[in-house]
Amino acid sequence: MPASPVPTLVAPAGPAAAAEAGAPAETAGSAGARVRHRFTVYGVVQGVGFRPFVHATATGLGLAGSVRNDSAGVQTEVEGPWEAVEEFGRLLRENAPPLAQIERVTVDALPPRGERDFTIAPSGPAAAGRTQAPADTATCAECLRELADPADRRYRHPFITCTHCGPRFTIITDLPYDRPVTTMAGFPMCADCEREYTDPTDRRFHAQPIACPACGPRLEFLAPDGRRASGDEEALAGAARLLADGGVLAVKGIGGYHLACLATDEAAVATLRRRKRRGDKPFAVMAADLATARGIVELDDAETRLLTSPARPIVLARRRADPRPRPADAVAPGNPDLGLMLPYTPVHHLLFGPRPRGAGDAGLPGIAVLVMTSGNLAGEPIAADDADAARRLAHLADGWLRHDRPIHIPCDDSVVRVVDGIEVMVRRSRGYAPLPVRLPFAVAPTLAVGADLKNSCCLGSGRSAWLSGHVGDMDDLATLAAFDGAVTHLEHLTGTRPLRLAADAHPGYRSRAWATERSRARSARTDGRPAPDSPARPVRFVQHHHAHIAAAMVERGLDGTTPVIGFAFDGTGYGTDGTVWGGEVLIADYLGFRRFAHLGHVPLAGGDASVRRPYRMALTHLAAAGIAWEPDLPPVAAAPPNEREVLARQLRGGLGVVPTSSVGRLFDAVSALLGVRQTVDFDAQAAIELEARSRGATADGRPYRFELREPAAAGGPLIADPGPVVRAVVADWRGGVDVATAGARFHEALVALVVTLAQRARRDLGLETVALAGGVFLNALLLASARRALLGAGFDVVVSRSVPPDDGGLALGQLVVAAAGDRLEREARPAGPAVADRKR
Repeated sequence: MPASPVPTLVAPAGPAAAAEAGAPAETAGSAGARVRHRFTVYGVVQGVGFRPFVHATATGLGLAGSVRNDSAGVQTEVEGPWEAVEEFGRLLRENAPPLAQIERVTVDALPPRGERDFTIAPSGPAAAGRTQAPADTATCAECLRELADPADRRYRHPFITCTHCGPRFTIITDLPYDRPVTTMAGFPMCADCEREYTDPTDRRFHAQPIACPACGPRLEFLAPDGRRASGDEEALAGAARLLADGGVLAVKGIGGYHLACLATDEAAVATLRRRKRRGDKPFAVMAADLATARGIVELDDAETRLLTSPARPIVLARRRADPRPRPADAVAPGNPDLGLMLPYTPVHHLLFGPRPRGAGDAGLPGIAVLVMTSGNLAGEPIAADDADAARRLAHLADGWLRHDRPIHIPCDDSVVRVVDGIEVMVRRSRGYAPLPVRLPFAVAPTLAVGADLKNSCCLGSGRSAWLSGHVGDMDDLATLAAFDGAVTHLEHLTGTRPLRLAADAHPGYRSRAWATERSRARSARTDGRPAPDSPARPVRFVQHHHAHIAAAMVERGLDGTTPVIGFAFDGTGYGTDGTVWGGEVLIADYLGFRRFAHLGHVPLAGGDASVRRPYRMALTHLAAAGIAWEPDLPPVAAAPPNEREVLARQLRGGLGVVPTSSVGRLFDAVSALLGVRQTVDFDAQAAIELEARSRGATADGRPYRFELREPAAAGGPLIADPGPVVRAVVADWRGGVDVATAGARFHEALVALVVTLAQRARRDLGLETVALAGGVFLNALLLASARRALLGAGFDVVVSRSVPPDDGGLALGQLVVAAAGDRLEREARPAGPAVADRKR
């Protein structure tokens, strides 16, 4: 899946452009006239084979001149007959390398110099601007053919790469992109690599990570007994032997370490799960090839394209009923979906074997599928630095397969799923970060710090926003350090020094505390140390659900002149009234919002205790619906008697209780009421399992219904009372209705509520665009059904796609809301009549 589309805005390369640039009009377009033009290309144009493409194009047209990287992009000067220069401009726009993303091209006419050759000039600084850093990409087909060819000098070389593939973002230390400013700087090229690097006809012409067995990085295997195997084949053999013996292997990749074991080995998977403190959270797996993947999960065309794309994300796909090979039950317990990816580095491909003849342990069978999970404990950032990994993963891994190429910035795997034919980002990281998202209006340099869970940050300037890779949960020092590194790296690569900050309005968020602390005294440097007389920077606090809706609007390219009907359904968000929101219908633009409707409040007692134990939310909803806690109900039976007594006192007295309108917590309650899940090991587990049980079932013409109550005061929000739904769930449970049918009825009730409220907003306000955002809309059944129903009712439906709809994409929404607020203050104009609440 490509990053958010970046339009190509190109100045015309014909006579008009030359005349505008100062060339005499009567000679600019004369047939055969010799002209010289400078083309400056902005966007993701470094590290994607752009200079070799330019060189081949120019020389193929018989043009003279030069091409070079600078810190703004790629600058090319071509000289020759006007017709050839005109054709060069067309090919530059239309035939760019597949990994390039051109933002714009400027054209300037220059006096001819009489040059006869075309060269690649040394990189240099630009007068202004900053180019975009490319993302890491999977090993290309050409390199894989060489990897498997015994006659090729890079046969089985674990670091094979070319201009079309390999590490980029994770090894770049500065721009413009050249080998000395990557972590390959410590590996001098051998004579053969130097020859390829300087040969315009070679695929590795100016491929910065170029390497071979003679000069490239080296693999090393560290065995459980401390012995080291330092040759590539010896290291791979040791790693394969450890995996075959049921061990857990720490594997250093492009963006960090993975923990791997045989996915078909129940004992090995259980050991990894126990060591990692994973609970029941699913593991991702890596299949040897596409044919193996198709034997494990069902793949449609869209999922296949994603799985085999240069980004190579983890794709959530439905497991086959009788998979071959069969992953262990402990890989993804109770989940009908499996997160699956294909090998994306040469080391991955070599691990899957088979071993070459003459190599150690050549008789080991080839590996079909591995658990391949992030090298960390639950909630921590991925380990990437070798010393840090040795410390943090020592008690998790039995052996280590690592290499001596440093990882400059960690970058975890991306996760994507296909819902109703559209791609939805679950986690945006490797393969996508730091590709820019195009903004609907220009913003001043701003840093948005995101949420506390599933954190990523977002840096914006002009019409571009850059999201970091997935950082993690902001609850320990390792994550905070990773966050600092992600911010510093983005600032350095983009050349953007934020003048203001944006953070969530929740007063207890660690991300907000980080922003507040940095706002008091901020360095203008990129090394994080204080600079003299550094001015304080303002922080704008953005309401959580407003940010969710704004992020979805950005992706569609909406300019905000017309508000949207925004449905923000999630687990927790700090509301402007001090309560916990999560079932919100907001009439929103970038400047602000009005709370049009929300799920009826119920008490949230004990905060995180009720999040971790869905039976508590079920008991709360039962009490709110006027239903006694009878022992025949699953959550009543699951709750210890003393806890029920304490909870009852809390609900009566209000101590330690805050009202919540969360749809996520309602999912927890219904899951518990139906006996699906009473406690959880990871975020949204109860909802995920309820969705899984509900797939393929129907409501049998008897969906549940929310009761819609008019606002108590004029202009107040509508209330969607969940009480009737809870009572219907209990009646179905006691009546013996199966879980699948009851779950389908609940999902259909939510879909009907969404359509009813959207129609009410259209009737009252004349709005036609609906945005669906928040983590609850990662529920594929709910999202697909709601989207189809809204489209059928004539609405334009906006859904987050290349940025996660949950907290992983929150920073993008924070950025644009903060920027719009700044613009409003500068312009000193009043808010529009449809959007009244400007609270942050």
